[in-house]
Order: sequence, then structure tokens, then C-alpha cells
Amino acid sequence: MIKLEENYLQQLFYRILHNQDIQTVFQPIISLEDGTILGYEALSRGPVRTPLQNPAKLFTYAMENGQLWELELLCRTKALETAHALQTTGKLFLNVNPNIMSDRKFRQGFTKDYLRRFQMDAETIVFEITEKEAISNLNHFKQTVRHYKEQTYHIAIDDVGSGYSGLNILTDIHPHFMKLDMQLIRNIDSDQTKQSLVKSLCEFAAHSQIYIIAEGIETKKELVKLIELGVHFGQGYYIQKPAPDLLPIREEVIALIIDENKRKQNRSLKRLGGPFVKEMSTPLQTLEAHVLIDEVKTLMHQDQSVPGFCIVEGNRVIGVITRNELHVKISGPFGYSLFSNKPIIEIMDTDFLQVDVETPIHTVAKLAMRRDAKHLYDFITVTQNGDYYGIVTVKELLEKTIEIEVNVAKHLNPLTELPGNLLIEQQLQQCVEVQEGYVVLYLDLDNFKPYNDVYGFEKGDQILMHVAKLLKEIVLPSDFIGHIGGDDFIVVASTEQSMMYCEQIIQQFDASIEQFYTPKDVANGWITSKNRHGKDELFPLLTISIAGIMNHHFHTTYDLARIVSEVKKRCKQMIGSNYLFAE
Repeated sequence: MIKLEENYLQQLFYRILHNQDIQTVFQPIISLEDGTILGYEALSRGPVRTPLQNPAKLFTYAMENGQLWELELLCRTKALETAHALQTTGKLFLNVNPNIMSDRKFRQGFTKDYLRRFQMDAETIVFEITEKEAISNLNHFKQTVRHYKEQTYHIAIDDVGSGYSGLNILTDIHPHFMKLDMQLIRNIDSDQTKQSLVKSLCEFAAHSQIYIIAEGIETKKELVKLIELGVHFGQGYYIQKPAPDLLPIREEVIALIIDENKRKQNRSLKRLGGPFVKEMSTPLQTLEAHVLIDEVKTLMHQDQSVPGFCIVEGNRVIGVITRNELHVKISGPFGYSLFSNKPIIEIMDTDFLQVDVETPIHTVAKLAMRRDAKHLYDFITVTQNGDYYGIVTVKELLEKTIEIEVNVAKHLNPLTELPGNLLIEQQLQQCVEVQEGYVVLYLDLDNFKPYNDVYGFEKGDQILMHVAKLLKEIVLPSDFIGHIGGDDFIVVASTEQSMMYCEQIIQQFDASIEQFYTPKDVANGWITSKNRHGKDELFPLLTISIAGIMNHHFHTTYDLARIVSEVKKRCKQMIGSNYLFAE
């Protein structure tokens, strides 16, 4: 019986190879900032209603029988053919075994001539390399990756964070994308450990200029949490299941992403006084799609300050043409004669950066700088409710961003580099005005003055910087941290995060504070210092008190500060590190 089954699988597998009986399905990868499609991952399936329809079983059988190369070649070929037939846009993610990338036959499959058959460029192809796959020769692999990156192919590392996989491969090859394993994403909305890990990976990615893609998003709550954590892109069943056709993203998903980003922006960037892009948009002339290229050239010649034009249908932007791109298209011995009498829609760029008028300038700057080198200095299109509103140039954007950063820097605490009293006042004023669900946490160190008297101000400053570092590590980027002065700090957070913040802050503070004492004082559990009457007194080691108010409605920031101050006094009367919320 087993022999018959083995024979059947063998015949089925070779029939698949011979008949090229592989179906390619596509799963979209979308931006978690605006819901636009970055590209598609090409996934392979065996013949339906057969034991090898499941890709895991199909590839396992191929590997066990020494046919992995043949199967992967077939799957890649089918993916390119199907993507070409469906006229896919954006990037195409192809799963690749890292040990075959240097093979001569693999390289032949990705020459410019070969891709030209499918009307594709190297920069649209992303080799997705699984981190689970052992790399036989790391140095040779790094050279191979460097070769493909020089040819403008992109590299993604798959399954980051799975099992006990290391992160060395990220620093070794510096990929363009890293894809977080679906087990790391599962139930991340309720798992603080996973949130902390993803938050750390986002910070690493920001420093390393790598984009993060979260795989396996299956619920609305997971998606919302990933947006809050700052993950760049996502894919999964909640967004869209793999399908043989290219289906549009559901409107409810796009609306959710846009709404959550607006909430996040209102909580974080607006509090720092960062203006919206609407305030610096220039309403330049637009062009209809039928306008001839020769007319566009004349318009640009008449006004050398114009960076380009937005092409519209009605009042919806369907493409852009920049001055540089127009020059490239019509230059050369035949460019002008070839294009001059054609409509501008023939050469306009449909892959352009478009933002809503309510997008904060900091966010627009980040989006603009994430573009590839070809489009890095193109102007940004601004819309309102989907209609054309104006444009912003990169020069204007950078100048305004620098101006904002200088203004903010003026009001940062010089020791901890956290927002100081002016920015704290603005944040509290927003809480009073908006009346959304929020929690204000007032943090105060207990017995800090005696510590300063015994150990000196330099050691005291080290503790303040230590507390600031703890807060930055624990509090999400979407929430607010401020340094009032001395040993007083403030956090403004969403209601659902506040209790967790208090517990983590107290736990980590108590676990780390002993490093700032001598072993003798740690053993005693106290220090001796002068009290306010000038007499020696025993003071316990430093603890932290956190007073909180949530969902209260105040008329002024003074009322808010008065209530939280009263709660702080009651909290400080308790022994040890504690947190207390207003009733």
C-alpha cells in the first residue's frame, strides 16, 4: 500500500514538472500608512484536489527527491508569466532558496533580456530569502547578494523573528525589506512581549533604512496594533487572501488604515506643534490627460520655476509629469518626434507620492525620503478628500522640517532630551480640548533629594537619564513623554496602555536602581542624609510613584494639573514604588 502511494506521488510530481501544472496565486503587500499596494508575493500551488496541491507538501517532496531546483525554476517561470499576463504593478516578491542564487542557471533566468520578455525591470523584482534556510557558504552568498543589488534587484529576508533564528543575516547583507514571521504577528495586540520585540525591530529598521513587512495579519486588532507600532507594510488574510487574480483591497481595510494613522498622528505629531502639509501646499495648474506633450513642453519652457504638472480626470489626480522626466522622454535623436504629438497620458508617471492635506509634515518627509532614487526629488501631490489640492516640493518640505525640528529642539530638556514644559503644556492643552480617551501619568522619584545630597548631582543626573531611557523603551512612539524638570516626568497615553506602562516602569525601575548605589547601601537598604531640619535621617533606596488620571473632563490645564498633583501626594505616602489612579 505504501509502495503504491509512493509510486502515485512520484508519477504525480513528474507529471507536474512535465505539464508545468503549477498555479501562481498572488497576495498583495500594502502600506500600513495609506493602504496603497507595494506589490505582490507570488505563491505556487500544485494541481487542485491532489496530495501535492499544498505548497509545503509539494516542496518537501521535491527536496526529499532531489528535484528542488527543477520545481523552483518552474514556479519562478510561472510566476513571471502569470504576473506579465495579469499586468501586475508594483514589486513582485519571489521566494528563493539562498543556496541557488549563485547558480549559473538562476542568473540566466534574471538577465535583462530575460526580464524584457515579461516587460519587467530588475528593480521590480524582490528576491525573498527565508531566514529558516541554512546558508551553506555565507561569504559566497554575501557576494552574490551584492551582485544582485548592484543590478538593482531588491532583497527581502523572510521569517524574521521565527524560532531561534538569528539577526546576523540582516547586518551581513543589509536587505531592502525584512518580513516578520506570522507567529510573531499572531495575537500581537494582546502580547506585550511581541509588541516590545516588534517595536525594537522597527527602531533597528529605521536606523538601518530597511522596510518592515508584517506577514500573516489575520485580525483587525493585529492590524491596528502594527500601525501603532510603526510597521511599514503588511500582508495577510485580513487584508486579502492569495488569489489567482489581482483583486482590489477592500475599502473598509483602506479606511481603517487611514483612520488609525490619523489618530496616531493626532496623538503624536500634532502635540509637538507640527503643522499639516495643507499649510504649505501650492495650488499649481493641472493638465487634462489629452493635452499634447508638445504643449506641456511649451508650458514648462514659459515658466522655469514649475517643477511639473499633475494630470487629472475631473479633479482626481491620475498621474504626474516632472520637468526632469519630460526631458528624459523627449531627449535623444528621436524622442521629440516620437512623443511630441502624443497626449501626456502616454508618458505620465502613475507611481507618485500622494498625501492628504491633514498629513503632518514630518510624516510627508518620511514618505518622501523612502522613495527610490529615481523619484526621490519629485514633488509631492496633495489632495483633499481625494481631489487635487496642490503640490509640495522636496526643497520646501525639507526646509519646513528643519524649521520644525529647530523649534522643537529649543524646548527639549537639555539633560534627557525629552519635551520640556512648553511642549508639555501644549500636549495637556490638547487633552483638554480634544476630550478623547487619554491618561495622564505623573511620575516622581521618592527620596531623590537625599540621594543627590549623598551621591552628588552627577550621579543624580545619571538616574534622571536612566529614567528617561526606561520611558523611551517602554512607552510607544505614538504616546507622549515629557520631562517637567528635576525628578518629575509625565506620560500621556491611550487608556488601554496606561496600566501596562505603570507596571512595566515600576518593575524595570526597581530591578535596575541598585546599580546606582554602593554595595554597602544596597545591603543596608537605606542611606543616611540630612532631613529638612538638618538632622541625620535614614532614607530608603529610591522608589518611583506614578499618579494617573483617566477620562476626566477639565476646563483648563490648571485643573488637570491640580488633580494629578493631589493624586501624586496620596501615592507618595504609600511604601515602595506604586501607582495610583484618580477615582
